[in-house]
Amino acid sequence: MKLKTLILFSLLTLVSTACQLPVLNETDGETSNVLFQDDFSDPSSGWDQVSSESGETDYVDGAYRIYVNETNTDVWANPGLTFTDVRVEVDATKVAGPDDNDFGVTCRVRDASHFYFFIISSDGYYAIGKTSDEAQELIGMDAMLPSEAINQGQANNHVRADCIGDTLTLYVNGQQLDEVHDAEFESGDVGLMAGSFDTPGTDVHFDNFTVLNPETEASTQ
Repeated sequence: MKLKTLILFSLLTLVSTACQLPVLNETDGETSNVLFQDDFSDPSSGWDQVSSESGETDYVDGAYRIYVNETNTDVWANPGLTFTDVRVEVDATKVAGPDDNDFGVTCRVRDASHFYFFIISSDGYYAIGKTSDEAQELIGMDAMLPSEAINQGQANNHVRADCIGDTLTLYVNGQQLDEVHDAEFESGDVGLMAGSFDTPGTDVHFDNFTVLNPETEASTQ
């Protein structure tokens, strides 16, 4: 099992600036289930581009990079939106640094001290947790747990998080790993997160970030 005191440092300031709006399907004029998406091909699409001694967030080679250069530190980024119930998906690949890391997605981000996170590691562990009043805790477990569904090392993983009512569900590579319940946060931004444990240098590239309306998804399945 893996355990650390999380969010010792925040590289970014989180601000929600937009309302939840559906994306219009230009081909038939119908409302799409896609609420927001970004393949990070446009460096001006609105994500943070920050560099400090502790880490970096920026667009690179058609992806979004989060680099963590301090131990026991998490760095996150957000597009500046507001949602309630969502399904968040992203492709994530560790490109450098230790396998003893964590990375994934966030939802219902009210500010830098209040949000849910869904993380995995490059050595095959996972967790769902939250940050509340700058204190971080895992939900339903005492430490990150192992799963064979997670591709280890410098491999791509498809991470999906469902935030629906008080139910929080984590999927990796199409397999459900965990489902927990927590009602503290009802709405907020979405985003990406990566962190380190005892060794710095976590370097993760994210691509194909998508936010879906879970009600529309359910009705079409």
